[in-house]
Amino acid sequence: MPQGRDSLRELVQVMDRLRSPGGCPWDARQTHQSLVEYLIEEAYETVEAIESGDRGDLREELGDLLLQVVFHARIAQEDADDPWDIDDVADGIVRKLVTRHPHVFADTSAETAEEVEARWHELKAAEKGRASVTDGIPVSLPALLTAAKLLARSDGIEVPVPGEQEAFQILRDLPAEAAYGDLLLALVAAGRARGWDAEAAARDAARRHRDRIREAETR
Repeated sequence: MPQGRDSLRELVQVMDRLRSPGGCPWDARQTHQSLVEYLIEEAYETVEAIESGDRGDLREELGDLLLQVVFHARIAQEDADDPWDIDDVADGIVRKLVTRHPHVFADTSAETAEEVEARWHELKAAEKGRASVTDGIPVSLPALLTAAKLLARSDGIEVPVPGEQEAFQILRDLPAEAAYGDLLLALVAAGRARGWDAEAAARDAARRHRDRIREAETR
């Protein structure tokens, strides 16, 4: 970056020009809702760049993702009843990071990454008044990611997973994670042959496990 240049502020100024009278008609007509598909697309393209190992591609995709943040903040700035801007977004995340890391910015301690993660979830639940560890997991997440989050959040709670022991037996003979992926793909293919939707089935199973977690929490 050239010395003395604030590229982030320049990006905000470019977006302001695009949204202002005399700017870009397409950018000017966008809303939070109309941009959802682009936000999701850019997030997945960023993941793809990470998995490919192409650092140049990753830098570009992070820029596209950053654009979505700035775009949404610029739209919010125009709200007549409750306006806020990119500085408010940044201020919010700064405050959250400081609050959620008392072992760094306060006098508590956390020796391991696991302790940090557990404390993060505890503080988040307290801040948002959540009654269950499953609260706050977006229903729009892909089914496998939903399942992974439910399992991670409920670690330490005695909740049985139907078929888990059988699954462990099958995985015991797999040589590597790639074979695990092949098995998942084969299960999708076998289910498809029977007319079953893998995403719908996994999502339904995740919902049932969420209910089991919540039941266990009330015991």
